[in-house]
Amino acid sequence: MKKKSILKKGYGWINERFKIDDLINFMKKKEVPLYHGTIWYYFGGISLLLFIIQVVTGMLLLLYYKGSAELAFESVQFISAKVKFGWLIRSIHSWSANLMVLAAFIHMFSVFFTKAYKKPRELTWYSGFILLALAMAFGFTGYLLPWNELSLFATKVGTDIPKAIPLIGGFIMNILRGGEEVTGSTLSRFFGFHVALLPGIFTLVLTMHLIFIQRQGMSAPENWDELPEKNKKKIPFFPNFLLRDLLIWLIIINVLSVLAVFFPWELGVKADELAPAPAGIKPEWYFLFMFQTLKIIPSQILVMDGEVFGVLLFSIAGLLWFLVPLWDRKTKTGEKRYWLTYAGIFAIIYIIIFTIIGFIAK
Repeated sequence: MKKKSILKKGYGWINERFKIDDLINFMKKKEVPLYHGTIWYYFGGISLLLFIIQVVTGMLLLLYYKGSAELAFESVQFISAKVKFGWLIRSIHSWSANLMVLAAFIHMFSVFFTKAYKKPRELTWYSGFILLALAMAFGFTGYLLPWNELSLFATKVGTDIPKAIPLIGGFIMNILRGGEEVTGSTLSRFFGFHVALLPGIFTLVLTMHLIFIQRQGMSAPENWDELPEKNKKKIPFFPNFLLRDLLIWLIIINVLSVLAVFFPWELGVKADELAPAPAGIKPEWYFLFMFQTLKIIPSQILVMDGEVFGVLLFSIAGLLWFLVPLWDRKTKTGEKRYWLTYAGIFAIIYIIIFTIIGFIAK
């Protein structure tokens, strides 16, 4: 009883200052549509969980990591071999980065197919798209930090791609690399991007994204208004949906732990800027479909360089995808634009097929 009284007093002290009851009442009023597609709502929360894990494990790694070409590899080696559970923290950080991008991709496509980007949720879609792009940038900049052979040459390949952009390509490449070649300066630059610039921008956009979701609530299916009232099932966000979300978080943490323990992230060989590139260098899996596409495009298409054509094509596709809320509007006759759904299906099939080809190709 005494313990209960202390907890009650503690809660009362906090509630008096931060109005926790008002927040709980607000969450209780919020409802989530319950239907066959409700499962897709959880991938946004999964992405958030994995980002939190990234932040926590990243801060722990920062205690020992040295962001210079002379010490980066050795510091990661020290973390993996000497620091207690250092190998586990590094492995969790690496696996959670990959799973976060995967969860964000699934979340984006689920939002696309459920049409949750329509008015009044356009800004939620735009901010979510930016978050996915930032998550991929996190992966790209973090990949170089161990300063091993694979990451060095994969970064050379990755930073070579912007060079194909007319007029500004060389400038972008120099900004990324900190010079003409991938060197220790590139490592220091990517380290700064990874631990300072990108987290700051990501946190700002994520905060806006979460505010938009909280203000507008979960989207309902397109035909929701046409359903009879008895078929419109909903559950309160708090505590019902939140508890389900937390249960899925526990499952994801278990999956992440299994991957980190049984498939620890390898370190490889220290990078040598003067050594020739080993065969079969590839970027991270979420860039593979683009990488593989650029490989099969002919060197010359009409008067345009093939690589320039490929980069231009992906840039236009990305912009059109970003602007989906402007494209998907009902016509004057009320007809729906089904071609957008087919375009989404094509995008998924294309990404999966070319990612698999990228893995298999030598």
